Amino acid sequence: MFRHHRLRICLCVLAIASTDLGASEAESAPEAPEAPTVPAERPALPSRSESMAAELARQLPSTEVLRLQASDEAFMALWRPANVAEPKGLVILLPGAGESADWPRGIGPLRRGLPDYGWHTLSVSLPDSPGLLPPATPEPEREPPAEEDGPSEAPAADSDPQATPNEAGYLPEETATAPDESTSEAVQSEPDPSTDPDEGPQLVERIDGRIDAALAHARTLQPGLIVLLGQGTGGYWAARYLQQLAPEDVRHLLLIQPRQPEGQEEPLAQLVPALKLATGDFFYQNGTAASAEARARLNASRRIQHPAYHQVGLPALIDDRESEQQQLLRRVRGWLDKQP
Repeated sequence: MFRHHRLRICLCVLAIASTDLGASEAESAPEAPEAPTVPAERPALPSRSESMAAELARQLPSTEVLRLQASDEAFMALWRPANVAEPKGLVILLPGAGESADWPRGIGPLRRGLPDYGWHTLSVSLPDSPGLLPPATPEPEREPPAEEDGPSEAPAADSDPQATPNEAGYLPEETATAPDESTSEAVQSEPDPSTDPDEGPQLVERIDGRIDAALAHARTLQPGLIVLLGQGTGGYWAARYLQQLAPEDVRHLLLIQPRQPEGQEEPLAQLVPALKLATGDFFYQNGTAASAEARARLNASRRIQHPAYHQVGLPALIDDRESEQQQLLRRVRGWLDKQP
């Protein structure tokens, strides 16, 4: 009996000793390295023009929204038929850089107003130019960091919270849902040095492809007369397209405050007068640079005795936007009605 009792005591001592040894080995063993965390891939942000087109497609009636195809690229256009029994023709509208196919100044009022005076309208969304910032996207909400003991560091006096780029790498800016500016100059930025050097030629090809697709769709309607209208840089692309391809069924060219895009060498003063087709050149007289450029185009047309170039100086932009746009519509309609 005593021997059995001693055996039990020895077994208990051995068990306790092995438990202590295992615990000490576990404490001394190095921790296994954590697997490196792979950052989740963020989906590519849509371009500014794509975001504005998507927003317009949600807001406008489905009967106005068309999906056209240019090579391997689908894009949106806005269609409105003439509100008369015998239409006079079809106007294809090209917005400027940073503008949508229904921009609230120029493009939008014209595409909605001209049908009342006998014109079909087809407004085309153009791709973004190099250096144009995409619309900002809201960042996900983050929990505030836990407060630590001790005084917190105050932000530097010269730091500007509005000037801090977000995770996408650009500064927050106005989105397509509120295109409230008179021009699209404010949405442009300096071109990124890392931009693909072929982006310029690709942009020209994409714009020409979209004009091709718009003309192909217009021809299926047999409008009889096709007019190309460009606003801002859209005026340059319209003139360049006509210079390069010279389609016979495009009879007239309309320019609204035309502007030469960055990276394009041929000035408008050489490009526009050389077309030799009926051209209406509308510009606002509220800017010295715009007036000087308009004068250069007018002088160039006089030197070559252009047969049908007509320039219209519009009064300075006013605070009453509705009256301003009605005036533009009347001037454009009046010019169209005077053409043979």
